[in-house]
Amino acid sequence: MALDQSFVGRTYPPTEPYEVGREKIREFAEAVGDDNPAYTDVEAAKALGHPDVIAPPTFVFSITFKAAGQVVADPQLGLDYSRVVHGDQKFAYTRPVRAGDRLSVVSTIEGIKSMAGNDFLDIRGDVYDEAGEHVVTARTKLVARAAEGA
Repeated sequence: MALDQSFVGRTYPPTEPYEVGREKIREFAEAVGDDNPAYTDVEAAKALGHPDVIAPPTFVFSITFKAAGQVVADPQLGLDYSRVVHGDQKFAYTRPVRAGDRLSVVSTIEGIKSMAGNDFLDIRGDVYDEAGEHVVTARTKLVARAAEGA
């Protein structure tokens, strides 16, 4: 069953703030194999003009994807998450994420389309710091595969 086009433009409430910690940044950088010292060494980050260590560009995915859960779990949307695969991911930064940030995400459905029985759902996650300043926008494409035999 195709997703309801009237959901395009629907915005969900901001998430509770997520506090970015140095250890989380270090663990993430290590997990993705990125040894940039700006991710683990405060002095190296300061030498680049940052007040504290910064996070690798894809770090924010864990925050924005969790926030997109509000969209996915919306019973009125009718998305069958058991059939969903992650189709695409893009980030547009205003500034890097840094240790000590308290970030909230506002998720918006940007697009819904159906092709060959598959539903494509585009979700924009706008990330703001505690002062309400924009940090990054994440765009996530989810694909709900057609049921077998559909």
